Amino acid sequence: MKIRHPAIIKWIGFLGAIIIRIWIGTLTYRFRHLGPNLNPESEGLQGHFLYTFWHENILVPCYQYRGRKIEVLISEHADGEMIAQICKHIGYGTIRGSKTRGGMKAMREMIRIAGQAHIAVMPDGPRGPRRHIELGLIYLAAKTGMPIVLMGVGHDRPWRLDSWDRFVLPRPFSQSIVIFKGPVHIPRDAGRAELEHYRKQVETELNELTDYAERLASR
Repeated sequence: MKIRHPAIIKWIGFLGAIIIRIWIGTLTYRFRHLGPNLNPESEGLQGHFLYTFWHENILVPCYQYRGRKIEVLISEHADGEMIAQICKHIGYGTIRGSKTRGGMKAMREMIRIAGQAHIAVMPDGPRGPRRHIELGLIYLAAKTGMPIVLMGVGHDRPWRLDSWDRFVLPRPFSQSIVIFKGPVHIPRDAGRAELEHYRKQVETELNELTDYAERLASR
């Protein structure tokens, strides 16, 4: 049963943020970078980026990079409102929309704030297919000129939900790792065939990076 009452959703968002702060705060966190250090926590990071990671791995980035002037793209579906409330309480701005609802409005908003903040996108959300990227992320990078930074996230023996994305629940006091790779620059004048080429490239590299992070975390 979906929860739709705004007051209940707000309270769940508030409590969810507290739980994430306590739970994910127990993890041992490490990061690596393949190429330039593009961790949003890094001092002196120049420019703004499109950070992208799979929907199943939202918990660690949500906790670790709070308060870093990052806007998160979240769907306008009912479950998206709950995630949006959690993100707001943890310390993120939110942009609402997806490929099936509010997509053009969200695209205009992201183009408007390009150069003012980082943007985080889970390119297979909110409905999947799992670990698949649509052209929207690539088109956004081309329109804004913001480079894409890939984030591979891995955990040591996590629990997984029986959901479309096999959502990850890290074990308390376990180890998690985030690996950054990029930047990937998409030409502003790229045609559809070139955009599709970059889409396949980014999807393949993000899957490989996630697999690599999962292997490292389990050592």
